[in-house]
Amino acid sequence: GSRVIVKADGVYLWDSDGNKVIDGMAGLWCVNVGYGRKELADAAYRQIQELPFYNTFFKTTHPPVIELSAMLAEVTPAGFNHFFYCNSGSEGNDTVLRLVHQYWRVQGQPQKKYVISRKNGYHGSTIAGGTLGGMGYMHEQMPSKVENIVHIDQPYFFGEAAAGETPEAFGLARAQQLEAKILELGAENVAAFIGEPFQGAGGVIFPPSTYWPEIQRICRKYDILLVADEVIGGFGRTGEWFAHQHFGFEPDLITMAKGLTSGYVPMGAVGIHERVARPIIDNGEFNHGLTYSGHPVAAAVAVANLKLLRDEGIVER
Repeated sequence: GSRVIVKADGVYLWDSDGNKVIDGMAGLWCVNVGYGRKELADAAYRQIQELPFYNTFFKTTHPPVIELSAMLAEVTPAGFNHFFYCNSGSEGNDTVLRLVHQYWRVQGQPQKKYVISRKNGYHGSTIAGGTLGGMGYMHEQMPSKVENIVHIDQPYFFGEAAAGETPEAFGLARAQQLEAKILELGAENVAAFIGEPFQGAGGVIFPPSTYWPEIQRICRKYDILLVADEVIGGFGRTGEWFAHQHFGFEPDLITMAKGLTSGYVPMGAVGIHERVARPIIDNGEFNHGLTYSGHPVAAAVAVANLKLLRDEGIVER
């Protein structure tokens, strides 16, 4: 039967049989500050007493989400001043698709519909997230998929490089598959490329150093949005606030979740660079939202969590 986990503290878990084990996966790559942090429990308790819920629709907001947005603007790269809140990385990547298509629609290029992803990538378990991901076993269970999503090979050097091929050459070759796919589809028809800076569920695959700079060069050359799925890599997992900083590229959109609250409550977000947000804002309403977008309790916990990451130097450590 299933193991029943009954307690956690620090890096340890206890099951119903009294066994104490190290949680080497940090939950599911999410408990970045460890278990038992009273600061996060206190933040949730105070917020539940003060304002347990209100929506962020209809030009309405509340203090926790205002503070969280300001903090995220500080730790994301320059130009990320807009954040859409959701409940998970899956919902975040669904939101990315909506944003990408709306961006090109208001730019007068609605034909830019194709989104390119990677085989063995993972972008969530909704229909859209599952289609974006390149997990074959998930696709087999999804006869209904989102249209106009295509995949190129992953940058898995240790498993897929040819004999004698250097990491640098392999990284460039796999990145150049993106250019080949763009030319096959027609650059005028391609909206975005999405990838995890390092693949998580696909096997913790770190690409060669040449890979991401070349991906960025190609996206800029053909006027294609670059999306970093930072659901696993974000909030200190690589020694930077976000893994794309470790690999040296600058995305247009960032999906985040997991470490945003260290898993204490569900929350996700999409960071939107000014160059993407401004045309959308200036051209009417973006008709998208969720009941719990920017939930005040989740936002309060996220603020407390980011303060721990910052004040205790956890990212640097």
